[in-house]
Amino acid sequence: MVSSTSVYLFGLSQLLTTASSANTGATKSCTRDAFASLGLPNINVLSVDAKLDQAHWDVDDTLNAYPVQTDKTVEVCQLTVNYTHPGWNDKVTTWISLPVDNWNGRFVGMGGGGWTMGSLGALSQAVFGGYAAASTNGGHDELATVKSWGLASEGNVNWANMQDFSSVTLDETASLGKAATKMFYGKPHKYAYWNGCSTGGRQGLMMAQRYPTQYDGILAGAPAINWDKFIPAEFWPQMLMDVLDYYPSTCELEAITEYAINACDELDGVKDGIISLPGLCKFDPTTVIGKTAQCVSNNSTIKLTAKAAKYVSLVWAGPSDAYGSSLWYGLSHDAPLTSLAGTNCTTPSKHCKGVPFQISADWQQIFLSRNSSVDLSTINYAEYVRHFRQSVNEYSSVIGTRDPNLTGFKQAGGKMISWHGMKDQLIFFNGTENYYQKAMDIDANLQDYYRFFAAPGAEHCKAGIGFYPGSSFEALVDWVENETAPDTLQAIATPTATGTAQLPLRTANLCAYPKILTYVGGDASKAASFTCK
Repeated sequence: MVSSTSVYLFGLSQLLTTASSANTGATKSCTRDAFASLGLPNINVLSVDAKLDQAHWDVDDTLNAYPVQTDKTVEVCQLTVNYTHPGWNDKVTTWISLPVDNWNGRFVGMGGGGWTMGSLGALSQAVFGGYAAASTNGGHDELATVKSWGLASEGNVNWANMQDFSSVTLDETASLGKAATKMFYGKPHKYAYWNGCSTGGRQGLMMAQRYPTQYDGILAGAPAINWDKFIPAEFWPQMLMDVLDYYPSTCELEAITEYAINACDELDGVKDGIISLPGLCKFDPTTVIGKTAQCVSNNSTIKLTAKAAKYVSLVWAGPSDAYGSSLWYGLSHDAPLTSLAGTNCTTPSKHCKGVPFQISADWQQIFLSRNSSVDLSTINYAEYVRHFRQSVNEYSSVIGTRDPNLTGFKQAGGKMISWHGMKDQLIFFNGTENYYQKAMDIDANLQDYYRFFAAPGAEHCKAGIGFYPGSSFEALVDWVENETAPDTLQAIATPTATGTAQLPLRTANLCAYPKILTYVGGDASKAASFTCK
């Protein structure tokens, strides 16, 4: 679910600085014959294409790093491996990029977003840093409809493709990438890393849980874990519209969010448009009933209604069953509502209809209803709750990715960092926090090998107006190779208007959970004005 929207562009980072060479050149030529033996015991390789190519930097493919621009290219030996699993009738593509010069001795697996398992473009970030790198399409093309790979036929899930997407191809990509690296350079990698956000974050946690020996270090941003729960929870705002027969306009939703931010912003001592202490925010949307809001789209003014207040309060509360028991978390008070509660209106505040977030719609339609033509607007409350239970019962062991017992990863000597924007509008921040707390309950020494960082004001896999830890991958490498455990992550918040004041570029050092970033006084744009408590 990684958005392609670029955050504030900083100067060229060290990712674009050619790494020190651990190998001056390849020991084999970049030809198909040179990789003829590439394969694994459980797959049938259909083809291996190898060619010299130029990797181009694409800022939209940047993962867990400050986006940068460059016209430089890096020469790589580019492999495309197509294979199938005997009896599964699937076809998987894995891309492997090997820098011809200045390989730094490391290998990295690059993750995807949404239904996209990975991409060739994502490898450019890695090879510009001197890494050998691999990614996979997980058995389906990026532009393929979910129906085309999710259903074997109407009414029947394609379980082979679901296994490919959830876990199997991740393990195989790591093995194929490492083997190709050794073939090309004549020696194995020194360290192996994973880098992903959203779906890529879930993939990282899946590796730690199910394949704990593949990576020495894992960076899992905004991880899409608890997939079987949070994806149905993403559909809750749309189902509520149909049940309440109320379709809020963008103007209404943004106005109530702004009132909430204004009410809770200064709980942390700083007025900056960021709610850093969400647990203390008790804003009641009924308090703004009758107040006015300005609609930017047509410069009109509307009054906030009781229906809007009720709707938003239910979205914030999250889905619950008929007995009032919570099924999952809701969005935070400052998270943009329109991603999950989107509507399409003929005017800014009238004649609206719901526009579901596509992945939540796909899950309801393809994997729960198993009917590609079902009308999602007909899903009532009772059916929604039934679908929620179905999702957990049928898919938790396949793609839930929430096993908190990381003993295998610990014993393998791995290190892992997760970060999550507290203003995430797609994946509920509390779900990641809950997972980490459960892992801490199992292992009191969890922080010896796994650390979690909350990012106030950050949105899904990007900054928003909040603190974005674009230094997190470098921190992971330092932890793995130099045993420097990160107590904080360097983060940057982009300039933004708050009221009539224009904030400067801000820096902060995000705190390792359970500590929280706390203002202690001074210039709020400086990291020194905050501490971890």
